[in-house]
Amino acid sequence: MAVVERRRRIKGTPADVWAVLSDLASISRWAPNVDHSSMMTEQRDGIGAVRRIQSSRTTVLETIETWEPGVGLSYEISGLPPVIKRLTNSWHLEASGNITQVLITTEIDAGPRPPQQLVAKAVGRKLAEASEQMLAGLAESVEAKAGSNV
Repeated sequence: MAVVERRRRIKGTPADVWAVLSDLASISRWAPNVDHSSMMTEQRDGIGAVRRIQSSRTTVLETIETWEPGVGLSYEISGLPPVIKRLTNSWHLEASGNITQVLITTEIDAGPRPPQQLVAKAVGRKLAEASEQMLAGLAESVEAKAGSNV
């Protein structure tokens, strides 16, 4: 298994960040690497909610596995090539005054054999770039909203 972490400090409280992050259907508004998003379940938040994400020619489903308002969430990503056995993204928010440290942890399981682990590492490098883009978009969205409330 490969694990990739990316973090960013965002000007805003965890509640400010959570308001953007937890609006599952709107990720395409703030994540520059997401072209389209929609809910696949009537449930719009919480454990079990499923959203569909399209990024370029790739379409995946994200199923919420953990949901802690103001603290974080995680989701399993399905619809990837079969070489990837399991892929999850976990978001964690930590307050420091009016700054929130946001951590994305991506876990890629492609299997235990060395060639499979090389695949997981390669996928991890690509997803690290995607995480950086999402963190930048999240920061821009949260900070723009916070600025408009001043």
